[in-house]
Amino acid sequence: MYTTIMKIIKLKEVGSTHTYLKEYIKDNTYTQNVCICTDYQTNGIGSRGNTWSGVKGNLFFSFVISKKDLPKDLLLQSASIYFSYILKDVLKENNSKLWLKWPNDFYLNDKKIGGTITTVSKDLIYCGIGLNLISVNEDYGKLDIKINSNEILKSYFDKLERKYLWKQIFSDFKIEFENSRKYKATVDNKKISLENAILNSDGSIEVNNKKVFSLR
Repeated sequence: MYTTIMKIIKLKEVGSTHTYLKEYIKDNTYTQNVCICTDYQTNGIGSRGNTWSGVKGNLFFSFVISKKDLPKDLLLQSASIYFSYILKDVLKENNSKLWLKWPNDFYLNDKKIGGTITTVSKDLIYCGIGLNLISVNEDYGKLDIKINSNEILKSYFDKLERKYLWKQIFSDFKIEFENSRKYKATVDNKKISLENAILNSDGSIEVNNKKVFSLR
């Protein structure tokens, strides 16, 4: 029996689901896990302070979850990969060939189609996800299947409720990480090749003698 209940609030338009959610929790206090979703985000938050807005018709959602509702072996620095990979699995079950580039970017072939940002506040974890369902521009791709966003979110949160162990998720991600080696990641505001990166069991990598965590 699963006890986590996710309250889903749908908005026609919002600047940032992540910012809206944090303000919502600030104003209403945390009483249950909450998700804010929309198909039109005008001022989204990306990694390293970048924006991720997209266009109307894409999928944007942010949710807050209590630490106690996560598997006991999940370290906070692994949360971004954990949340991302579970969504990747849901989409894979719907025949998508999307894959996860370290640490938290959704790719189709060689083009980014979305990403995840995860932040921690006391006993709560906030996760925001953006996914291109339609074309944005030539630099970015879009999902290779047609989806019903409501059904995908339901499937996604159902999987989160099952509290799959990080060990189980990581064993799958470790294989997929090989796809990331031909790409670069931003470390200390510099693009660093992942070709020779060492993936640690907590989801961090060691590159150029520096340990870099996925949470951001």
